[in-house]
Amino acid sequence: MTYEHLKELVAEANRVLANVGLSTGAIAGHGHASMRIPEQPDRFVMKGRGAVIDVLAKATADDMVICDMNAFTVERSGSTTPAFEVMMHACIYRTHPEVQCIAHTHARYCAVLSVLQNPIVPMCQEGIPLVRKPLPVYPHVAPVITEDEGMKVARLLGDSKAILLEGHGATTTGATLEEAVMNMINLEEQAKMNWYARCAAGPYYRRIPEENLDELSNLRIAPALPHFKDLLAENAAMEQGQPRRRGGVFAYYSEMNG
Repeated sequence: MTYEHLKELVAEANRVLANVGLSTGAIAGHGHASMRIPEQPDRFVMKGRGAVIDVLAKATADDMVICDMNAFTVERSGSTTPAFEVMMHACIYRTHPEVQCIAHTHARYCAVLSVLQNPIVPMCQEGIPLVRKPLPVYPHVAPVITEDEGMKVARLLGDSKAILLEGHGATTTGATLEEAVMNMINLEEQAKMNWYARCAAGPYYRRIPEENLDELSNLRIAPALPHFKDLLAENAAMEQGQPRRRGGVFAYYSEMNG
């Protein structure tokens, strides 16, 4: 893929974060998605700063910058500069070779629960794998700017696909831009459901029991059922190299403003 195509993809991911409501209102200009360059794994594309209207909803390919693993800018358009927290992305990519994409937002429900020190537990189907184990929390509200701060976040992340930043929001990772963004969307959905439960039932509200979470493993038998034969055909086609269809949520929000 060319740099320009990668920039388009990353710009789209940033717009999705805005279109789904994670970077709107007072936080319309906060947050950023990034992607490691497949052919150059020591470089990544991320949203920059400096656009005339610098909000995620209007992110374009020209607003993207290319950086190396030390957070230095390798390529940019005009006077565009990297986001303040470029070092957080660089440190995560540097220490987690399995991570190909990152999303960061000032997700409101994640932020408030992190300050309350309220663990986000499974309260709905969406995003259960993200919160089945307690998420790591970076205990600082300030932007992650220095290498020391970035490495602390990267080390705390561990083998989780998400980390909470106290009073700040969250950062999620994935093998694709869609996965990183959907992890952010689903994490905030779980946080919202936790907030609702806390407001309704107090700090010691009931969560989905572990034995009920195990029921999700039953989905593995679905392809063996006769009425799922079309799914089997689709899986076979993907195994032969045909592209996987994007999920409805990501595709829908990516089309909202082009």
